Amino acid sequence: MVTEAAVTLSAAGFTEPTRHARRLVSSALAISPTDLFAHPDLGVDEQQEGRVQALLRRLAAGEPLSRIFGKRAFWGLEFSLSADTLDPRPETETVVEGVLRRIPDRSTALRLLDLGTGTGCLLLALLSDLPAATGVGVDITEGAVQTAMQNADLLGFSDRARFLVGDWATALSQSFDIIVANPPYIRSDAIALLPPEVACYDPRRALDGGEDGLQSFREVAEAVPARLSSRGILAVEIGAGQAAAATAIISENGLIVDSLEHDLAGIARCVIARPALSGSRRQKKVGMGRRPD
Repeated sequence: MVTEAAVTLSAAGFTEPTRHARRLVSSALAISPTDLFAHPDLGVDEQQEGRVQALLRRLAAGEPLSRIFGKRAFWGLEFSLSADTLDPRPETETVVEGVLRRIPDRSTALRLLDLGTGTGCLLLALLSDLPAATGVGVDITEGAVQTAMQNADLLGFSDRARFLVGDWATALSQSFDIIVANPPYIRSDAIALLPPEVACYDPRRALDGGEDGLQSFREVAEAVPARLSSRGILAVEIGAGQAAAATAIISENGLIVDSLEHDLAGIARCVIARPALSGSRRQKKVGMGRRPD
């Protein structure tokens, strides 16, 4: 069955048809890829065959496996997706890595805020490594908030995470030690040029960053200073080629860029910033010398 599916995907232009075919068939049959590999001649009934063929047609037509099955792995966790959420991508883990490197004591009771939370992947990934932390996720879309709440429940973080419908941080009054965001950063006129699995299946609201791709980044940078604790850190994902402009926007809003974090392709993918008056170099790391705000 995998071989036949791989032939179909190869004809559709897939560069790794066997790998995609194995993932599709194993998920469709609810068995592990390892078991499928060990039993390549596994028998299936007519109903299972029909399910595989129906899903294969969707994959060959360009629908991503993550959308077909409604889930995506991120930071070792499995997240449910919906039509209102961006499909989390591996490069976004750069944000999580950049934040965690700046927390010397992960048992500290930190307060986290995730702006434009979507599936909740950034907030929940951080909570998985910060056992004493709590967090808030905000999204302008009710459907995204519902999806994030579902993920928090399924992953066992519902007692430490809450989610709100809102426009960035406008509905909040408290301060946070860590603020993360993956705002839309694709130029409006470039969305049609994205791969079909992105342009056709991710919600446009989660992609469209306006004329220069940085409109949402500006809104985040303007909202954050009032909500970031005096020794807190901000980590925001950016698109390729946006580092210089993003750094300037951060500075215009009274924050200091601490570093640019690069993904595995060497692209500057995340801006890490802090308040301009956050004290000594030693205090740049969250949890070191913190005082109540």
